[in-house]
Amino acid sequence: MSPQNVLPALQPRLTRGASCLPLGEASWRLAIPAGPAGRYRLAQLDDYRRLARNSFPWNPPLSLSLRARASTPNLPGTWGFGLWNDPFAFPLGLGGGARGLPCLPNAAWFFFASPQNYLSLRDDLPASGNLAAVFSAPRLPSVLLAPALLAAPLLFMRPLARLARRLARRLVPQQAAALELDASQPHEYALRWETGRVTFSLNGRRVLASPLSPAAPLGLVLWVDNQYAAFRPGGRLAYGFLPNPQPAWIELTGLKLSVG
Repeated sequence: MSPQNVLPALQPRLTRGASCLPLGEASWRLAIPAGPAGRYRLAQLDDYRRLARNSFPWNPPLSLSLRARASTPNLPGTWGFGLWNDPFAFPLGLGGGARGLPCLPNAAWFFFASPQNYLSLRDDLPASGNLAAVFSAPRLPSVLLAPALLAAPLLFMRPLARLARRLARRLVPQQAAALELDASQPHEYALRWETGRVTFSLNGRRVLASPLSPAAPLGLVLWVDNQYAAFRPGGRLAYGFLPNPQPAWIELTGLKLSVG
């Protein structure tokens, strides 16, 4: 069966002053206003609002492609696009968190993170900057992870945080590749998700071929925000909202999803 193009049913998720401006068919400008540190600013499109994780819409084989550019090469916070399982029960990462209990992360996406972020459990992978990345964790019942919420305050004790990071590394296999580019210029991004592998391309050139594949089903997300999160090798945990003195935006054009 030949691949079939599908149009996702995307809905905006916006904090105060943020906007989602259509630019044409399957094209948008997502923007957040200028503002100080300490206040969350998010402009997001996704297709999994109010869905249980096991009802998310996408399974492999699936291809995703679009053209993207940002207002500056290095936005404060994070932005990106791709597929994930919205694993957090609180707004850590992309304003997700309508699922209730947390679960282990599964994702295949292009992720752009300012230097305040450290988003790798492995010490030999890039943890901020311009990334193509995969997380492939087992689908454990969320209730098994609930005790971790009670123990979360202990993560601010560095010896325990280092131990937790080593354990998490075993539970959540991941791969990532740094992308050498000026994100303020338009580039063509594509990923192909298959059972047993994910491949990423930038401007028609393969930049990562991963033998990892995230556990299905996943939802589609496109976002820009001013958030950072860091879990560094030394056990230092940090999280917050960065100032952005100027409005920040991303333009995403020609989004295409193909199933099969």
